[in-house]
Amino acid sequence: MAVDEKIIKRVEELRALIEYHNRRYYQLDDPEISDAEYDRLLAELIRLEESYPELATPDSPTHRVGAPPLEKFASFSHLSPMLSLANAFTEEEIIEFDHRLRRFLGSGESITYCGEPKFDGTAINLVYRHGILEVGATRGDGFNGENVTANVKTIPSIPLSFAHKYPKPPDLIEIRGEVVMKTEAFKRLNRKREEAGEPPFANPRNAAAGSLRQLDSRITAKRPLDFFAYGVGVFPEGLFNTHWDIITTLKEWGFQVSEHCRRLATINEALEYYRSINSVRDTLPYEIDGIVLKVDPLFLQERLGTISRSPRWALACKFPAHQETTVIEDIIVQVGRTGILTPVAIMRPVNIGGVTVSRATLHNQDEIDRKDIRIGDTVLVQRAGDVIPEVVKVIEGRRTGKEKPFHMPSNCPECGGEVIREEGEAAHRCMNPTCPAKVKGAIIHFASRGGLDIEGLGEKLVNQLVEKGLIKDAGDLFFLRREELLPLERMADKSVDNLLSAINRAKHPSLARLINALGIPLVGETTARTLAEHFGSLEAIEKADIEELTQVPDVGAEVAKEIKEFFAQPKTKDLIAKLRKAGVIAEGEERKKEELIASPFFAGKTFVFTGALSFMTREEAKREVEKRGGKTADYVSRRADYVVAGEGAGSKLIKAQQMNITILTEEEFRRRLEE
Repeated sequence: MAVDEKIIKRVEELRALIEYHNRRYYQLDDPEISDAEYDRLLAELIRLEESYPELATPDSPTHRVGAPPLEKFASFSHLSPMLSLANAFTEEEIIEFDHRLRRFLGSGESITYCGEPKFDGTAINLVYRHGILEVGATRGDGFNGENVTANVKTIPSIPLSFAHKYPKPPDLIEIRGEVVMKTEAFKRLNRKREEAGEPPFANPRNAAAGSLRQLDSRITAKRPLDFFAYGVGVFPEGLFNTHWDIITTLKEWGFQVSEHCRRLATINEALEYYRSINSVRDTLPYEIDGIVLKVDPLFLQERLGTISRSPRWALACKFPAHQETTVIEDIIVQVGRTGILTPVAIMRPVNIGGVTVSRATLHNQDEIDRKDIRIGDTVLVQRAGDVIPEVVKVIEGRRTGKEKPFHMPSNCPECGGEVIREEGEAAHRCMNPTCPAKVKGAIIHFASRGGLDIEGLGEKLVNQLVEKGLIKDAGDLFFLRREELLPLERMADKSVDNLLSAINRAKHPSLARLINALGIPLVGETTARTLAEHFGSLEAIEKADIEELTQVPDVGAEVAKEIKEFFAQPKTKDLIAKLRKAGVIAEGEERKKEELIASPFFAGKTFVFTGALSFMTREEAKREVEKRGGKTADYVSRRADYVVAGEGAGSKLIKAQQMNITILTEEEFRRRLEE
């Protein structure tokens, strides 16, 4: 029985939303929704994929952790994955977690746990060799993170060495923990920033994450960062027997661990621990948003194993989000790059969890109607460490009768164009293709980090360029002249030269980046990569029909329809013509699909590359493997058949040796290609 088209569309919509919010949270340190709302989106997607297994795909956000590393840092492959945690929001869910584990183990006996505060900071992985710090890396996508070693070394609570500590450190170990900024230190930092005329950080988590990602480690050194260790990744077999052994040993080695870590004999003790930490939450010197429960015996952890994105043996038990009441003074409408109108509540400023908030997105008219939100209402607002809060509910008992219902406008507030709501959609959309808000949004997306990454082209500058008639779409960026830019606000000789250089550098993006930059509805970074790999050129995608498009993995009928309609629009044709005239050509765009070569050695096998190859690039090597029927992966796992080690091979080689995966030298790999 075919899956209902609405279900397919909702799954695609959820994936696009989650990928977007992953990027806002993990890469930009600028989240737009609360943890609670993100968890609901992910839970809905998990539920739909479980109900309709045919819709599940390998690159779904339900199989991802975090987001890819920022390109300004070197990438680092973790020796073992840094997985995410499953969430529980009620005591009933915590009890069910215990029941689920005991059913899985087939045991009626109580399970011993360890409990620890769930820090609201940024996760870090530390690699120590012979007790000496070698690498510090962010979690990234769970398999590859950002190498921030120089910045990590500036944090006083991270030991640079514990080589002379007892017990003697192993030859190689990964130590995991959280980089945080204590509440008082965060307040002092923000006061200094405001005095210096700099924008304050939204919250301690953003401050910690932003400080850790500074290109200049001297800036990181000035930030009051702290580190708490809570576990390990790779370690020698037999070194620890329980998670409690890990915690106590880390403390003996000189790592800071939370004084609130506890060993818990039963699930009832775990519930008492959950309640006690929640009761002292606001008195702690750092922000937490829950506790983490971990099965204590490591042999049980091994038996329980992992599911797609999290270990079975651990659970993040979330506390209720911070809430306050305030008044909605107005509701305004913002217009995005796709023309969608989003209602935003303008609220009487209120302090929630140490952050002053005055706005909340109301999503759409259906959400406003469902909660019966009116201008003038007193509402309960919730914030869970995020920038933009959510309106939980209206406090109807405080209504005076003067409150005003809100309805979406029939004309766009930006351009006056017609606004329609198509059947089956929740969103209202401006239909004017030349709406300034849509034009500005499309250009900002085109130049963003996930697009062509044009440094220096921010929202304020794009607004000026559009409002002064200097550009009408992203293609016009490549024809800007120096004399046009100099009169603009905050544009001096150096900033103009830097911008023009950045625009010129953007002329040779990868094909996947160019596709994503175009802003095709329902096409995010993942689908852009898939399209690039399948078609090999932008021209091929333009010419593809619906049937050809739906043959691409992850491209369903709805996405194919959006792609086809996008390239059929006159404004898209004009944009692509401008880009080609300007010399914007994606790298590899001219490459044709190669014929497959029969090779029993490569067929069906998975190859991982590490180090530099002397006779071809890694991308060329991957294509040669794929031509012969093989597959490639970016990280070492049990599914890898071979690891090809070039010059300077690092952690992937070590991990392959530990996992007894066959290693090919560059010469052996080359000989196999020539067979």
